[in-house]
Amino acid sequence: MGIIKAALNSVGGALADQWLEIIEPDEMSDTTVFAEGKKARSDSKRNSNKKGTEDIITDGSIIRVYPNQFMILTDGGKVIDYTAEEGYYKVQNASAPSLFNGNFGDSLKESFSRVKFGGVPSGSQKVFYINLQEIKGIKFGTRMPVNYFDSFYNAELFLRAHGTYSIKITDPLLFFREAVPRNKNRVDINDINEQYLNEFLEALQSAINQMSADGVRISFVASKGRELSKYMSTILDDDWKAQRGMEIQSVGIASISYDEESTKLINMRNQGAMLGDPSIREGYVQGAVARGIEAAGSNANGSMAGFMGVGMGMNSTGSFMNAASASNTRQMEQMREANAANANNTAKPAGEWKCACGAVNTGKFCTECGAQKPADEWKCSCGAINTGKFCSECGSKRPENRKVKCDKCGYEPDMSKPIPKFCPECGDKINEEDYQ
Repeated sequence: MGIIKAALNSVGGALADQWLEIIEPDEMSDTTVFAEGKKARSDSKRNSNKKGTEDIITDGSIIRVYPNQFMILTDGGKVIDYTAEEGYYKVQNASAPSLFNGNFGDSLKESFSRVKFGGVPSGSQKVFYINLQEIKGIKFGTRMPVNYFDSFYNAELFLRAHGTYSIKITDPLLFFREAVPRNKNRVDINDINEQYLNEFLEALQSAINQMSADGVRISFVASKGRELSKYMSTILDDDWKAQRGMEIQSVGIASISYDEESTKLINMRNQGAMLGDPSIREGYVQGAVARGIEAAGSNANGSMAGFMGVGMGMNSTGSFMNAASASNTRQMEQMREANAANANNTAKPAGEWKCACGAVNTGKFCTECGAQKPADEWKCSCGAINTGKFCSECGSKRPENRKVKCDKCGYEPDMSKPIPKFCPECGDKINEEDYQ
């Protein structure tokens, strides 16, 4: 018993008046992964096949397959033929399995060899359909907080994650054999999801821990849905593909929340980071003084009593406030000076040179490969470029401690390296007028 491709014009309206059957998939929702085929128009008055035997597919009957569906023809619970291609198929008891693999190529043949029917027809024939679309909206949520070490906070934090994930069936025959419960004519993903959800949550914790090991900030986890899908695929897909013929397609995180202790640690670290900036600290000090004066004006015993209290407080803490403000001011000035120095200090240390191997050195030999430092070049007043103590063209002695300074823009090149022919700042030609 098997199936063959049927021409479209052979399944017209006249077929419905004959005793042959037309089998179509039962209604399938977005979360339906498996459904039995039903006889189309079995209750129609035009259908003359009123005495057909249950679970027997008449020779010559038509099976319809819609896009993104995988049809399985079974006899006695064993698969005897299948197709992954949409269209119409005619049942022929005398034909061998046709095995229309569709986009799956030959990858289904090995799975078919494990589930195929090896004996004579048993008299119980059925058609089933497996949904090949992406099964979306499978909800998940961590029951217990997941530990997450964040190197930025240098602390072990704990988070909860909620969202949805989707799966896709990659080997429908293996899925039929391993994931679909026996004697079930219809399966929703939520009917069989308990075991998969437990495995998913276990893999989710491993994936989150891996993100922690890779240095991802805990506050970025919620925006890392694609990366998390890749982590999950690495952990789960090999097992799920090999054992059940399905894989994780995507993971969508709806919310990330922290436990109470983690929230306190994060807030404390963020506040400390902000107060590490002297300008913010100074603003905090000034704000504290302003709030104190504002509170004194609304004192229940009168503003005079309030301001007297402020005066006493300023006398006792004034030295601290002044010292704090002065310290903040000094640090802000130091930061400005340091930034200015870094902006101006663009020259490299004197005598620094770069070897051909890429190492930067200051001595006569490379610390990485041992190569000798290249001889310093110098330009004679006659224009010749030399490396020795005397000019090879005019015999002039190499000037000592001569410097080059562009007479147009003031650029001073590193004298330990070859002198450029043109100023890299303004483009003016370097000549004798630039030597000092």
